[in-house]
Amino acid sequence: MDWRAESPELWAFLESLQGGEILSGTVTAIERFGVFVALDDGPEHPLYPGVGFISIPELSWQRFEAASDIVQVGQRISGKFLQFDDWNAEARLSLRATQPDPFHAFAACTVVGQELHGHVTKLAPFGVFVQVSEGIEGLVHLRDLTLTPAAAPEDIVQIGDEVTVVVTQIDQESRRLSLSRQTAGQP
Repeated sequence: MDWRAESPELWAFLESLQGGEILSGTVTAIERFGVFVALDDGPEHPLYPGVGFISIPELSWQRFEAASDIVQVGQRISGKFLQFDDWNAEARLSLRATQPDPFHAFAACTVVGQELHGHVTKLAPFGVFVQVSEGIEGLVHLRDLTLTPAAAPEDIVQIGDEVTVVVTQIDQESRRLSLSRQTAGQP
């Protein structure tokens, strides 16, 4: 569809937006792939329930199961404008970009070798995820769960178990935290 010809008002609005600008509006629809937002200063979209769109990863720094855990239809929100999608003629927004990244704050006061306490949040064939602070999870690879080899993480721990771990790597760029139970003196 040629949005310039079909909806010149919409196209002009989108072209006027500046990267990093904070846009406000109302959540109009929640889909499995993201959230539509009717922007306060924007025109109506001819096809979608809003000119603003927030993809699932841009909703929050925290892990969540469904978009409705973060926002509700009818809720007022403000998001940072990332770019305009000329294929769908919508403003791509980020809700999480308006909030401080908890990983960077955590990394600023945590060092490799530091012992932390947390609880197991997820089991995977290759290891377990441990929440060590609000919104901060790290991975303990299967090989680092115990000194004795194990076939599966559930042979050693279960979801909800409290564990002591040691930080083995902090990758701020990738927002990844690597942990070990072996160096924390775990059996």
